[in-house]
Amino acid sequence: MPKFKTRKSVAKRFKVTKHGTVMRRCAKTRHLATGKTRKKKRQLRSGTTASRPDAVNIRPMLPY
Repeated sequence: MPKFKTRKSVAKRFKVTKHGTVMRRCAKTRHLATGKTRKKKRQLRSGTTASRPDAVNIRPMLPY
């Protein structure tokens, strides 16, 4: 039985928590930050969970 290969591009973007939840970065953090409030920028720093249909596709790409 061959080993599974990890998709490195996916491994850089997503992390799987202890309970199997897929975490991702928030959108809208790259540029145009001056138009966002301090509170909004602070909230965007923390990650969020990937949607359930996306997590189903992401999990096989991160076997280990």
